[in-house]
Amino acid sequence: MNQVILVGRLVENPTVSETENGKKYTSINLAVPRSFKGPDGTYETDFIRCVLWNGVAANTSEYCHMGDVVGIKGRLQNRKYENENQETKYITEVIAERVTFLSSNHRKDVEVTDNKK
Repeated sequence: MNQVILVGRLVENPTVSETENGKKYTSINLAVPRSFKGPDGTYETDFIRCVLWNGVAANTSEYCHMGDVVGIKGRLQNRKYENENQETKYITEVIAERVTFLSSNHRKDVEVTDNKK
């Protein structure tokens, strides 16, 4: 089973883009604090890339801003691409199936209705 649940703060304001096919998407970075302290006595934070599609991308972009706390339920996805130097790069990201706005004034759930890209 491939399922991920995260709660964290948006690192930047989400902005919607479109694919060549006209599908809406946004890519966000989520700052997720760890539940334990590191060797220096402070809590470390992971920055996790999440991709949101269609309605969930549009609603998140409209109602959420940098610093807002959101919950994300989704799945992990690995993919690869070649950079300008012809080097193969690998990336792991979370594909969001559901986003819950936790600290926004518009607290509500948004669910993906069309998972196709």
